[in-house]
Amino acid sequence: MGPVLNGLMKLQSVENRLRAEKSKLNRCRRNVIIQENLIRNLQSALEAKKEETQLTKVQFDRLELELKSREETIAKLRTSLNSAKTNKEYAALLTQLNTTKADNSKIENQSLELLKDIETDETECKEILKQIEAQKQTLEQTRKDSEALVAKYQASIDEIQKEWDEIAKIVPPVALETFKRVAETYDGLAVTFVEEESREGNYSCGGCFMGIPAESVNMLMTRDEVIRCPNCTRILVYNDTKAN
Repeated sequence: MGPVLNGLMKLQSVENRLRAEKSKLNRCRRNVIIQENLIRNLQSALEAKKEETQLTKVQFDRLELELKSREETIAKLRTSLNSAKTNKEYAALLTQLNTTKADNSKIENQSLELLKDIETDETECKEILKQIEAQKQTLEQTRKDSEALVAKYQASIDEIQKEWDEIAKIVPPVALETFKRVAETYDGLAVTFVEEESREGNYSCGGCFMGIPAESVNMLMTRDEVIRCPNCTRILVYNDTKAN
């Protein structure tokens, strides 16, 4: 293996380490974002529950006003009942009075149900508030832990990046640009070995496992240049240690 492909192999190794550390850094930062999102979701749930409670209170107040008005109607009916002059008038007033009382009873039951709903909603609001406070404490701790880890991972990334930059200096510009493009496509896995199958003369790409023409393999054995898999476009390297 010549200096170009050897350099790309070294670069691949460092690229793997660099991406692994960057992945740790991203996960660390993502943990904070997850905790922040949990708090936002809880706060949204709290606002929704408060709005629901307020609407229920409006309904309750409306029924209470209606009951008050009906109680005044009942009082008037009772007065009229006492001053009724005929049995027919008395019977009509009594029927109206009983009907109004029955309606009032239904409204009172509705009011009691709404009152229960309000109490339940207010209890749920208090519970959500407790969850928010607990989640804020968790977020604060996650931030502290994250800050320490971020500093650690960033320092490691900086060191590995220096190593990457040094190796990149020995790789020809065209080969380096090809490596970068393929690495972006395959999450850093730009270089792969040619796999020799059991039958003589049959080769496959170690990345996509598709067959590779023998001419490409012969070129890898004799030339120190970038040759890519015709299927997945990864940079191919022939493992000449197997031949020794």
